[in-house]
Amino acid sequence: MQTGLFRVAVFSPRLHLAMPLANAQATINLMKKAQAEDAGLALFPELNLTGYTCGDLFHTEQLLQESILALELVLKASKTDFSGIVIVGLPLRVADQVFNVAAILQNGIILGIVPKSHLPTYKEFYERRYFSPAANLRQKETDLFGINTPIGTDLIFTARDFPELKIGVEICEDLWVAIPPSCHQALAGATLLLNLSASNELVGKATYRKNLVLNQSARCMAAYVYSSCGTGESTTDLVFGGHCMVAENGAILAENHRFSRTDSTTICDVDLERIVHERGITTSWGDNACQEKSSFRQIPFNLKGQGLISDQTLQLHREIVAHPFVPSNPAELDSRCREIFQIQVAGLAKRLETLGNLPVTIGISGGLDSTLALIVATQAMQILGRQASDIYGVTMPGFGTSKRTLQNARKLMLALGVTSEEIDIRQMCLDEMKALGHTPFGIKLDQLSVDAFQLKLELVSNENKHDLVFENIQARRRTSLLMNKGFVIGTGDLSELALGWCTFNADHMSMYNPNASIPKTLVKFLVEWAALSTFTEPVSSLLRDIAQTIISPELLPLGKGQNEVQSTEASVGPYELHDFFLYHFLRFGSGREKILFYASRAKFDRSYSQKEISGWLDLFFKRFFTQQYKRSTLPDGPKVGSVSLSPRGDWRMPSDLRF
Repeated sequence: MQTGLFRVAVFSPRLHLAMPLANAQATINLMKKAQAEDAGLALFPELNLTGYTCGDLFHTEQLLQESILALELVLKASKTDFSGIVIVGLPLRVADQVFNVAAILQNGIILGIVPKSHLPTYKEFYERRYFSPAANLRQKETDLFGINTPIGTDLIFTARDFPELKIGVEICEDLWVAIPPSCHQALAGATLLLNLSASNELVGKATYRKNLVLNQSARCMAAYVYSSCGTGESTTDLVFGGHCMVAENGAILAENHRFSRTDSTTICDVDLERIVHERGITTSWGDNACQEKSSFRQIPFNLKGQGLISDQTLQLHREIVAHPFVPSNPAELDSRCREIFQIQVAGLAKRLETLGNLPVTIGISGGLDSTLALIVATQAMQILGRQASDIYGVTMPGFGTSKRTLQNARKLMLALGVTSEEIDIRQMCLDEMKALGHTPFGIKLDQLSVDAFQLKLELVSNENKHDLVFENIQARRRTSLLMNKGFVIGTGDLSELALGWCTFNADHMSMYNPNASIPKTLVKFLVEWAALSTFTEPVSSLLRDIAQTIISPELLPLGKGQNEVQSTEASVGPYELHDFFLYHFLRFGSGREKILFYASRAKFDRSYSQKEISGWLDLFFKRFFTQQYKRSTLPDGPKVGSVSLSPRGDWRMPSDLRF
């Protein structure tokens, strides 16, 4: 299976200034390295065959002629030493003008020549002294080694055998202008944008340069690959660091260490299938592309598999983040949690402000989700100038409620100052089961009291703990009590909605749900973050303890001595896997095999075999496709990230589908 990934090699070679033949050999050596790494493309810096700081030597016949000889050497090597695309920089005379160009080579053929459009001639830059801009070019082809070769800024290099790969090329300053040429290239279909650069180092410039690359990859919805010349260029007043980067749709995938005294190599796998998907779902992209007035020549070539990553590829040069909703960087995680919490609070506060001083009710279980909803509600009340006591927290112990969660629910409501109430729902549920003539776990109810029934439940073996009616009666009874008491704040999270792990018209329903677009893996971190950043003792300790509690709906019997607590993940699988599946399916439209490929290469909290991942993935799709009817009737809730399941804006699909 092809994965849509393409491997690129980005080089900043050790330079021999004004020595094209030596630079050609250095380039060829690195091309061999690209071949060994199974790369499909090798990118070199601006003017790498001569060096950028040659000055008036660019007007000497010897340097110009040796540049052509160097290009010929690299061209021959592209037939014998590297099977992919090679992009090198050199000065080239065309119709009595000298241009700063990128030559795109493959298999002994020059596919095309792209001249630099924007020549900096300010402060330390003097390029108009040496070169003509692309606008001065008066022809669309030039003779190189006896062959008419396409030349111009209107070239896009397209792989016949990998249609997602369309290459656009610009040079250094082209990226720094208000409308870079790569904008037009992207709108014309280019998915992989390349920049050959010679950017000198100044204090703060590396960060600015990195932001340019990031922003351009995001604006163009493309992969952007950047190669700059290294310390060998450093001369007179300028120092160069050899900055190399690979970005994809607003994220840096790879970046080298600057100021190396030797060759710098950066290998990275870019996901071009993902780029195509992003453009397809962003309708404004298509509108903008239709307005593009520039016309481009398509230069076709064949990859013949070079650089393409299959599901058999053992090593990826791309980090597969196991927990895509949870940043690994502590500072970024803190910032993410703070922003999400503020969005939740702001959304709920707006709804409560609109409704006036209605009673607000939350079912408190002592678990993660209801805890997050409760602390969000207390903060919403605070910014509205209302008291926490305006919140009615109701804990409703049932047949599966553990001592730990019940105690935590009681203590948390007391510590937060909410108005608390405890309603034992067991007798109500028992009465309903009797009215329905239901015999849970084969137990005949007859005249059984609650206590007698509870004792019989403790004897139910784990193998027999399967009774959906028994679970649903408890869940719906709780929701009925809450609905009749006041405005109900929901607690269910995004992961539960994706899996349909909720009882229809029970925990599935509320008047407003601040947790609706927060995945389970992130709920835990939000509660822990709030414990450290927002609350003091004793609330802080309670939140930390709740964050460590096993995830459970607590609807099945506990067993003798209140052991054998029902585990959600034992039933539906690890949430870290399901959140991974959900992210890649919803965010990027990835198919089953692509998700399996990525998941098998991610480093999760625990190890999973390929068989385990495959099994849980099938369960994810089965539940996701059969539970849409629950998502179609969701209450309002704030969208906090790029992945959401609101039927009003983010996810619409038929309810009657099967995986």
